[in-house]
Amino acid sequence: QVQLVESGGGLVQAGDSLRVSCLASGRTFSRFVMGWFRQDPGKEREFVATITFSGDSTNYADSVKGRFTISRDNAKNTVYLQMNSLKPEDTAVYYCAAAAGIRPGIHIYEYNYWGQGIQVTVSS
Repeated sequence: QVQLVESGGGLVQAGDSLRVSCLASGRTFSRFVMGWFRQDPGKEREFVATITFSGDSTNYADSVKGRFTISRDNAKNTVYLQMNSLKPEDTAVYYCAAAAGIRPGIHIYEYNYWGQGIQVTVSS
């Protein structure tokens, strides 16, 4: 089992930056591909970003590419999502997820463990 706890969300204005974190506990963190997803009420959960075991490769949704950066610190069992130039449409509950597979996937079904989610609200 892997337990994931997100932190760092909140209310910001358009154009601001925010960093959310996800602390993992349980099984060896460095053996998991990590991802971030988000969900707005009434919409499906969508892929945001993913990162490989070692952090040497990342992938982003087109909607956040160039604005968001995913990173990880395996010594601290933590994955981060740095969000810059935030827009009102980035408002959502952000979820951290861990995948036992090898490829950094973009689909929900590829992830085995999920955090409880954290609210990020961007006002215009």
